[in-house]
Amino acid sequence: MEYSWKRNLIVLWVGVFFCSTAYSISIPFLPLFLHADLGVTSHLELWSGLAFGITFLASALIAPYWGSLSDKYGRKPMLIRSGYSLAVLYVLTYFVHDPYLFLVVRVFQGLLAGYVPASIALVGTNTPERNSGYALGIMATSGATGGIIGPLVGGVVSHYMGNRESFLFSGAIVLVSALIAHFFVKEKNFNRSAKRSRVREDIKLAFSNRAFASALGLVALATFSVMILEPLLTVYVMELGADQDEASLQSGIIFSAVGIATLIAAPQWGKIGSRIGFVKVLVIGLLGGGIGNILQFFVGHYAGFGALRFVYGLFFAGVYPALNALIVKVTEPEFRGRAFSLNQSATQLATMLGPIVGGALGGWIPIRWVFVLNGVLLIGSALLLLGNRSAVSSDRVRQAEGRRAEM
Repeated sequence: MEYSWKRNLIVLWVGVFFCSTAYSISIPFLPLFLHADLGVTSHLELWSGLAFGITFLASALIAPYWGSLSDKYGRKPMLIRSGYSLAVLYVLTYFVHDPYLFLVVRVFQGLLAGYVPASIALVGTNTPERNSGYALGIMATSGATGGIIGPLVGGVVSHYMGNRESFLFSGAIVLVSALIAHFFVKEKNFNRSAKRSRVREDIKLAFSNRAFASALGLVALATFSVMILEPLLTVYVMELGADQDEASLQSGIIFSAVGIATLIAAPQWGKIGSRIGFVKVLVIGLLGGGIGNILQFFVGHYAGFGALRFVYGLFFAGVYPALNALIVKVTEPEFRGRAFSLNQSATQLATMLGPIVGGALGGWIPIRWVFVLNGVLLIGSALLLLGNRSAVSSDRVRQAEGRRAEM
């Protein structure tokens, strides 16, 4: 058992890293692909927003169905299905020359996604309880690493080979994720004779679990908090004094600062959560993230802004591992695939809505005030969590923490 969970952790970390890298190789360059390769010359912003958001909407709607299949047939089949499907779809994108057909392919990418939540569910289910916090903290770094490396690789590929060829490159990389899942992931046997649940029943059951429903709300809030700033950071960097020619480079460095902070801090927060409890880590992460956002109001230079984003990332890195660990603690193993698929639905909906709201707010009020509103939202959530801990902490969590304290 000891060897099995550690092997799965390493293998799935690599798989999620490649999957996240494949995504972030081509996605930042969607507007360029639409304009230069698909001939979109008018309403480019609208087309880019549709191509970006439609995938997340499709993924959010279909995720509970994949979660139901995951809990009946296992998480490994979902990894294989998603990995091979995405590889084929990335390759098909290379042959697309019509923007409407491109949107159709993007819809199917959302419908057939699910590698990351299946990986987290498998790690959460097949890892001993005393190690689950650490393992989920480690898993949080894989996506962050892919998000840092992907745009750099994508920039090189797009520059030297072309925007269209970057999709071929993404297809080859996500194929590695599929092969890793196919040949190296081990999973406990499932009782496949059990009746598969209905999605409507799953959603009703999920929201009858108050702790799990609260965790889903916090997942959506945390993701919304990150994505509301997505369309504003580059503009804000220019407002802080970066030259227009260097704004993309400086923004890229600042984007990477949060990812690097996540790499450093997320595993440590996982270990700390196993000792002091994940609710406490979640409160610290939300408070630190909220205060860090508010402090960004007072920054007068983009270098200081980047440094503060790094510090913000060190605290906010504890939020997702804590939430994933809480989902593991407050759900039964046989429901965990569905739990993380519903978690994906909450994440994808927030990912879609965040940039829309952020862009609207950025056109209505000064961008620095968006940071303040964002910070107040996170701090308010942390204070509500402190005042009503039972909303995210079931008897099962408290008992688990008590057992750890006795060890």
